[in-house]
Amino acid sequence: MSNDPLLQPYQLKHLTLKNRLMITSHEPAYAEDGMPKARYRAYHAERARAGVALTMTAGSASVSRDSPPAFNNILAWKDEVVGWMRELADECHGHGAAVMIQLTHLGRRTRWDKGDWLPVVSSGYAREPAHRAFPKLAEDWDIERIIRDYADAAERMMAAGLDGIELESYGHLMDAFWSPGLNDLEGPYGAASLDDRMRFAFDVLRAIRDRVGERFIVGIRYAADEVRAGGVTAEEGMEISHRLKASGLVDFLNIIRGHIETDAALTGVIPVQGMRSAPHLDFAGQVRAGTGIPTFHAARIQDVATARHAITTGKLDMVGMTRAHLADPHIVAKILRGEEDRIRPCVGANYCLDRIYMGGAAHCLHNPSSGRELEQPHAISRAGKPRRVVIVGAGPAGLEAARVAAERGHEVIVHEAANDPGGQVRLSAQTARRAEMIGVIDWRFAECTRLGVTFHFNSLADAGTVTAHAPDVVIVATGGLPETGSHDLAVSAWDILSGDVAPGGDVLIYDDAGDFAALQAAEKIALAGGRVEIMTRDRTFAPEVMGMSLTPALRVLQAHDATFTVAWKLDRLRREGNRLVATIGTDYSEVTRERVVDQVVVNHGTRPLDELYFDLRPGSVNLGEVDYGALVENRPQGVVRNPQGAYQLFRIGDAVAARNTHAAIYDALRLGRML
Repeated sequence: MSNDPLLQPYQLKHLTLKNRLMITSHEPAYAEDGMPKARYRAYHAERARAGVALTMTAGSASVSRDSPPAFNNILAWKDEVVGWMRELADECHGHGAAVMIQLTHLGRRTRWDKGDWLPVVSSGYAREPAHRAFPKLAEDWDIERIIRDYADAAERMMAAGLDGIELESYGHLMDAFWSPGLNDLEGPYGAASLDDRMRFAFDVLRAIRDRVGERFIVGIRYAADEVRAGGVTAEEGMEISHRLKASGLVDFLNIIRGHIETDAALTGVIPVQGMRSAPHLDFAGQVRAGTGIPTFHAARIQDVATARHAITTGKLDMVGMTRAHLADPHIVAKILRGEEDRIRPCVGANYCLDRIYMGGAAHCLHNPSSGRELEQPHAISRAGKPRRVVIVGAGPAGLEAARVAAERGHEVIVHEAANDPGGQVRLSAQTARRAEMIGVIDWRFAECTRLGVTFHFNSLADAGTVTAHAPDVVIVATGGLPETGSHDLAVSAWDILSGDVAPGGDVLIYDDAGDFAALQAAEKIALAGGRVEIMTRDRTFAPEVMGMSLTPALRVLQAHDATFTVAWKLDRLRREGNRLVATIGTDYSEVTRERVVDQVVVNHGTRPLDELYFDLRPGSVNLGEVDYGALVENRPQGVVRNPQGAYQLFRIGDAVAARNTHAAIYDALRLGRML
């Protein structure tokens, strides 16, 4: 048996967990019709197959009809869920992993126009800012019904063969009863005392125990310190923890610190890139030390060293690495093989959660197979016949294409004009708060090196350079260059980020792309002492960045008195002396305004750097054409437009059109695995 603390078994009541790593409850939004069907099952089964001890499904499964799925949640109030959950549990059990599910009533954390358009219900009248619904104050019959719904859902999960359940009590209905500022009830469930505020939770727990008995594991994930005025304090949270233990109704505690009703608050609970790692680990350890009850926790524990520390020091009994397992589902398998250095790192980009909270499904920024296990398996199969593949560009798309082609057994040659790999990601990572992005590049470059890929840096490859290799396949991954549209007097966000242009003192940033570049440029200007106005023609600010990832940038920019202007656009620029006059228009009317500033920065995306691609087209078999049906269905590209051609030619990433890092890597994965 290994001496690694992470690989030691853990006895939770009658259940033996084979190691100390778990995936905590989260909703990847892969459900279909509210059910965890094949995609959902494949996602969890992949991580079970790789050795994780416990996979906690859902975040959270809804127990009641009036708790409609704000995040494409599993509908645990439907009887048909039993069969689907049984299939998931059986497959994960077959790989030696335990399976649990998180159950909840979302309370005010949903909308009335979801599901069956029923009123949102809570213990108070306060609206949750994130979902904007004003809740109905729970009546006695609501409380009785919801308690019964919890018990029904727990019984369904036991019937499905799960090992246990976890109740959610942070940001949802149950903790709203606990929180003094959110409980407007009078009587036995009111805010008069902690006994009354906890009565609902204990009534739910007793009803569940009456249905499932003592051998079925029941835990609770809860905010033991809400870190907000009018909320549960750390002292009260410790008292709640002691009461939960003393009740004998729960088998484990899963610790949360903070509150989640706004994007800013949510990032305090679930930190994103550039924020402190494992910020609540010590707090969770204090709860464990104070109660002695089995304690779980996850909050940006993205590396194995931190997870190992959590177990070695006795802070936790089980450590959650949830987003890390989105980035690399094979963490345990790589630890077991002595390949810890090959773990694909979670870079904290939070593309996964941000997509969920914007109504999409979870995808990892740099592992496109996560959530696509059915059509894009994590394993790359060997090709029947080795070929020579020449790739131009060593940004994220080019490196992924090189990695996948090399895994297929092909000879791979990469030309890169710069002296280091990375492309736009390397530029983005120059900002301290985005520095972790370089992990997307470093991991791929290390894998390519291990696989024997040949790199030529400082190589501004032309068509002759490429064809001299006598390639079978050419992939152009040259990315794009920024443009400022018709505004010749403006500079680009890239100019500011690269240091090619110094920040001005009074700056208008026109963000017509809505991505990170404008925010990073604004932050750099603000930190240099400049006054910044960020303007967009969109109705919302930085829509491509999304809520949680936007939070750290807004904190910095608001602290430096930046101005945010929506629904206005940059029409024209002219020079007056040493200053610029910007004519500002709108899509909604003929109204115009003028701004007089020192500098105008335009973020207008990139224009494909595609000259090489068009130079190579005449000599290619397919003339650059892509069979999209084959690409999507994982079939080899067989287009023949020029029978005399010497090679297949493709382009990927921003060399096609300006998109994001995930899209560039996904392009490369889909194309490369069929070469």
